[in-house]
Amino acid sequence: MKLELYQIDAFTEKIFHGNPACVVPLKNWLPDEVLLKIARENAVAETAFFIDNGNTVHLRWFTPEIEMDLCGHATLATAHCLISILNYQNHKIIFETKSGELMVEVKDSIYYMDFPSRMPESAALPDIISRALNIQPKEVFKSRDYILLYDSEDDIKNINIERSVFDLINLDPGGLVVTAAGTDSDFVSRYFTPQSSILEDPVTGSAHCSLIPFWSSRLGKDTLFARQLSERGGQLYCENKNERVIVAGKAQTYSMGHLWIESYDHHQTE
Repeated sequence: MKLELYQIDAFTEKIFHGNPACVVPLKNWLPDEVLLKIARENAVAETAFFIDNGNTVHLRWFTPEIEMDLCGHATLATAHCLISILNYQNHKIIFETKSGELMVEVKDSIYYMDFPSRMPESAALPDIISRALNIQPKEVFKSRDYILLYDSEDDIKNINIERSVFDLINLDPGGLVVTAAGTDSDFVSRYFTPQSSILEDPVTGSAHCSLIPFWSSRLGKDTLFARQLSERGGQLYCENKNERVIVAGKAQTYSMGHLWIESYDHHQTE
């Protein structure tokens, strides 16, 4: 079986920046074990698989380890693949996902993703997370992810994770977000996932489902610009809409090719 494979850098205007995702169009779903093996072979943070049903697009996301319930950068990458490469005729895409229907609209090369809002609540920091951090937060919150608030952007840049301790933590399917007010943005963040082949995610759209309402409340504004301070870096255009959030960004195509999984042809299912 020959499948198309696209690698796209999300939340950036330049290749080798943002968050790389692989996108694989399908006509029928393959067994989950095969999808996971493809994601593992691709060796990026997320691989998106989709089936275009006409009016909607069924979308699923896989890390090299597990299927995810929500992934922002791979959704953006899929929208970019559909519109910029595969000539999808509608500039509004409705994705059917594990997190319900997600709408993406493109305007002026920016992809606006309508996601659920996840306002974090005040929480206690588990001791094992504290021991994995070289700088302690001033406040702690939790939604799907732990959200750790710091004093400054410099704190976020200087945070180091002691991986031997951090990998003892099970936050499945969430992770650890560190965040602070930005110097040339409204806020900055970094995102870490324990027990993952990729410790630090370059740009994390799903984490902004919590960061947007959190910072909107603290800053008293609904439209925000955010940066994720990973080595690759990324930019996100954000809007708080109460029960929903808009997470937006640009994307660049890095590569287009094919993969062959001949030994799994007989597994193809409807």
